[in-house]
Amino acid sequence: MALPVASVLRAEHQPYALICAAVAAAAWVAIRSARRRYARRELGESRGSLPVLHDWLILVGVLAVLRAAAELHHPPLLCLLVLLPAPALTLFCRKATYHHLMAERREAQVVTRVLVLGEPAAAGDVAEHLAGRTDHPYVVVGVVAVGEGEVRTGAPVAARLGLTAPGSPDGDTAVVLTAAAELRADLVLVAAGAHMAGPRLRRLSWGLHDAGTELALAPGLVECAVKRLETTSAAGMALLRVAPPVRSGVQQFLKNTMDRAGAALGLVVLSPLFLAIGAAVRLTSPGPVFYRQERVGQDRTPFVMWKFRTMFVDADARKAELAQSNEHDGLMFKMRRDPRVTRVGRLLRRTSLDELPQLINVLTGSMSLVGPRPPLPEEVACYDEVELRRLTVRPGMTGLWQISGRSDLSWDETIELDLHYVDNWSFTSDVDVMARTLRAVVDGRGAY
Repeated sequence: MALPVASVLRAEHQPYALICAAVAAAAWVAIRSARRRYARRELGESRGSLPVLHDWLILVGVLAVLRAAAELHHPPLLCLLVLLPAPALTLFCRKATYHHLMAERREAQVVTRVLVLGEPAAAGDVAEHLAGRTDHPYVVVGVVAVGEGEVRTGAPVAARLGLTAPGSPDGDTAVVLTAAAELRADLVLVAAGAHMAGPRLRRLSWGLHDAGTELALAPGLVECAVKRLETTSAAGMALLRVAPPVRSGVQQFLKNTMDRAGAALGLVVLSPLFLAIGAAVRLTSPGPVFYRQERVGQDRTPFVMWKFRTMFVDADARKAELAQSNEHDGLMFKMRRDPRVTRVGRLLRRTSLDELPQLINVLTGSMSLVGPRPPLPEEVACYDEVELRRLTVRPGMTGLWQISGRSDLSWDETIELDLHYVDNWSFTSDVDVMARTLRAVVDGRGAY
């Protein structure tokens, strides 16, 4: 922060260059500290670019107030210019730290060792869920089961507690602390259950905190964004309020406006590219330029989706004979070396340019710029009630599936990402997804 401020202000012969640099740097660190960006649980975690942008906007506001209070007359645009490198460098450093952290976690370093406590079924579910993902620091090193029964996890069962609280107030605490010490656990994670609640859980929390051991509670919610959770209390009970998904209001209005305006602008600006791609498709293989296919949209409403044709005209007729070559584990059909794809089609798919005509669908309202992948009718016919939930919002040209690996994702991972979007989307998260889509397109991973 300090270096660009001091360098540019001195080069422009502005007064108090070094003092301004020191104040800007101190304000940036203070704002980041106040928002707990340097907390141990935050360092190295991937939170997207929006938190950094929020901090930077606060910084701009704080420095604008200080500039007015000190009656300085530095040009406003110059002040904004010298502040721009800070968020860019912060994002660069965070990304580098994140990749380094992920590499060390793959070797079981820089992790939080977790001891799961709960009834066998609940504890096993929590342990399996944590083991199934690598985008977090928690590693389950053991389980303390409440009651008898099999615990479905590869972690050892370090101890067992009775279904009822022991007569001694320190009975549970002594067992859990002994297990935590033997396994060198950093955190005791309590899975929600009827036999570990109320006064029993309160006494356990007292004992663990007195011993300096951290305690966390897993309420059983899966893929619920933190921004939808609010802690409150009633009659002395701690409550966790879960806000409903956004379905209307200002954010939905902003999303609709961005969709229509972005699609209209994109169609006008990209019209020369449309002509070039259309000519390449038409000249390299017989058949129409565009491929129109029936897809299923919001609330199971069918619509016709537009794409540039990337396959030979008999592709649909040949799909049945290639069914045994499907490389996807779910309902979607995907092949890395699909013989039905033309040479130009491979390039269009690699760069995602074949998706551009979907701007027409966005403009007409059947699709959105960001949303789940639009499924085929035969896929929807096989959906269960969980998979059908992904159809409660409009499908998108891009989404979490595209920036997370596209066709390289398993079916379960695709559904999980789509459901996370359906329940937790916001206007700012849509903007973040579109910004990250450019990198995914350039990278080309999973595009075939």
